[in-house]
Amino acid sequence: MKILKNFKFLLVLLTTISLSFSQESNSEGPFSQLIIRGVTLINGDGSPPRGPVDIVVEGNKITNVKVVGYPGVEINESSRPKLKPGGKELDANGMFLLPGFIDMHGHIGGVSQGADWDYVFKLWMAHGITTIREPSGRSIDWTLDLKRKSEKNEIVAPRIFAYTGFGQTTKDFNPLNDTPISTPEQARQWVRANAKNGADGIKFFGAEPEIMAAALDENKKLGLRSACHHAQLSVARWNVLHSARAGLTSMEHWYGLPEALFDDRTVQDYPLDYNYQNEQHRFEEAGKLWEQAAQPYSERWNKVMNELLELDFTLDPTFNIYEASRDLHRARRAEWHEDYTLPSLWKFYEPSKVSHGSYWHYWGTEQEIAWKKNYQLWMTFINEYKNRGGRVTTGSDSGFIYQLYGFAYVRELELLREAGFHPLEVIRSATLNGAEALGWDDKIGSIQIGKLADFVIVEENPLENLKSLYGTGAIKLTEDNQVIRVGGVKYTIKDGIIYDAKQLLKEVKQMVDEEKAKSDWELRQPGVKD
Repeated sequence: MKILKNFKFLLVLLTTISLSFSQESNSEGPFSQLIIRGVTLINGDGSPPRGPVDIVVEGNKITNVKVVGYPGVEINESSRPKLKPGGKELDANGMFLLPGFIDMHGHIGGVSQGADWDYVFKLWMAHGITTIREPSGRSIDWTLDLKRKSEKNEIVAPRIFAYTGFGQTTKDFNPLNDTPISTPEQARQWVRANAKNGADGIKFFGAEPEIMAAALDENKKLGLRSACHHAQLSVARWNVLHSARAGLTSMEHWYGLPEALFDDRTVQDYPLDYNYQNEQHRFEEAGKLWEQAAQPYSERWNKVMNELLELDFTLDPTFNIYEASRDLHRARRAEWHEDYTLPSLWKFYEPSKVSHGSYWHYWGTEQEIAWKKNYQLWMTFINEYKNRGGRVTTGSDSGFIYQLYGFAYVRELELLREAGFHPLEVIRSATLNGAEALGWDDKIGSIQIGKLADFVIVEENPLENLKSLYGTGAIKLTEDNQVIRVGGVKYTIKDGIIYDAKQLLKEVKQMVDEEKAKSDWELRQPGVKD
């Protein structure tokens, strides 16, 4: 018995040591003082790059941002901030530093996808994402538990803002005792309970107009924020304009916006055999929706845009999540899938009548052409909204439709660029705009003294090539005609803790390799038999 107890003790000790080494291999800090030396700063406020700069952090706060020289001129060491005893220097000479990225639409995995939080968090952090807003997930209790652990830095995880799905209940959060919300007073009661439970906001999908109005009014009184995916089931009577007027602070995707722009109809031009439960119907017809809206720069188009601007409304387009609709092969065969996509996710993405977003029942050229036109009109609205001073944020909605956590976020940056954003505007959407939408712009979103030490450090200039932010890097030909890979985030810093981004990716690949070995999995083209 004593030998058995000793063996168990040794096993626990070895496990603890193993976890300790694992933690040390991908992160270190926080430090009493951290000085990041010699970076070029690309801030989230739209200002142009400048450097070399030394950035000083104490604990988890920025305490100094000091210009220490000029490009191509040797730095005068006497002019640099001094390292205190016990401090840490990070040599980042020649590198680029940005504020930590904010994913405004980040689902923390899913049971159907077989993606657990550790896998998802490491992919996000490996791509410089230090803050996420989860717009409804497995359960609010589960998310709030992860949020607390992240706040204490007990786990490798971005900062989490939890938005509960409207009406969602759990074993521990059940304010209406399983009674569905069917009256304005029940809506208000649920909203008050959600705030008391510690949620940061609410994610709506639509409801009866009087219920939406009551819930948004109560949420606004409590000072919480909100998001909405205006689902087709409710959008005919309650579109984006109704929500914005009632106090919604941000919209997801684009549903409900074309409907607000209708000037010759009141409902989408549904085929008469349409069935919302058939996702090929749902997404195929959605690809024709923007052409049914008012034309760009028309009277109706301008009127809707100007009212949303007056209401200080936030648009979170998530362009990437629908990209497979306009080019299925590109999304399905993105190079990172081979190393970093779990077998369970591959299965979830396959054509299916059951899995959400797997609407490839018979997807072809006609559907993709319609979606390409859809994107042109959608991007025109988003870009002009930004040009007129509107707030546009960056969200990925990964875990569906062949979009992988972290990688899809970088793709979203590229698509904002395609929409017409200057690269500096892209970075602002990914940082300060997200912080403003969350009500945290006094803490994160730009590099300012007093803000939290959330940074992304890269060796390549992302303004020149956003692809250099992908974990797989960017392809480059050297002067001596050699093909190499450059880029990928080098360090992600959250709360003053330095994370080795490339090590995080190695750990994700190991998870995927283990799952492949366990299930004897191999990649096969859909529908191809042995």
